[in-house]
Amino acid sequence: FAKAFEYISKTDLHAIEPGKYEIDEDRLKATVFQKKGMTVEESTSKFECHNKFIDIQLCIDGVEKMGWKPRQNCLTEKASYNEEKDVLFYTDAPDMFFELNKGQFAIFFPTDVHAPMISDHEIKKMVIKVKI
Repeated sequence: FAKAFEYISKTDLHAIEPGKYEIDEDRLKATVFQKKGMTVEESTSKFECHNKFIDIQLCIDGVEKMGWKPRQNCLTEKASYNEEKDVLFYTDAPDMFFELNKGQFAIFFPTDVHAPMISDHEIKKMVIKVKI
């Protein structure tokens, strides 16, 4: 986490271009997105969690709504775990929604199922994957 937050603090977040960035080989990597948000239905159709990485999701610009539910309360897998992409999708609905504003972040552990990128507007965000 220290290297991830050092990277964030030393990066010009407003100038960084969308794309993938290696921070520390395969242990720490960032992806920057800048695109129009999704509807609640679109995002929750990809209600996801990860086994090998922790997500630090930082809202650089815009307002991003996210859905969340503890993995232990999710009952129905949408498909089998994709080991290559480190993602598992559920058909369950989030228990709650919250918003991230510019400069705010959320951390999702493997126990956190989440539905990001909900917005009517464009969002610029960085997702840092921290290998467990």
